Amino acid sequence: QVRLVESGGGSVQPGGSLRLSCAAAGFIFSTSMMAWYREAPEKKRELVASITSGGGTVYKDSVKGRFTISRDNPENTVYLEMSNLEPEDTAVYYCNTWQGGRGYWGQGTQVTVSS
Repeated sequence: QVRLVESGGGSVQPGGSLRLSCAAAGFIFSTSMMAWYREAPEKKRELVASITSGGGTVYKDSVKGRFTISRDNPENTVYLEMSNLEPEDTAVYYCNTWQGGRGYWGQGTQVTVSS
């Protein structure tokens, strides 16, 4: 059974940093693409960053240079390092993977950026 558990969210001031973690289980993590999405109030869920099994990364334009996605295959964990956070980054952040033609999501972790 695929399971994704996010952690690391919280409240920070503009310019602050957070590190999100997603612990994965129930599938072959090392060969799987992983991604982080976010959903702000009254907005659609959007892709923030993704990482392939080989370490190739893609980022949403507005987070380039501020966010870094990485993975630890022995630990079955994907990370999202976020720096220079802006109020517009406030959202629930979700970990995602596709397995067997179906998308799986974690429960989400809240990130709030406010002064």
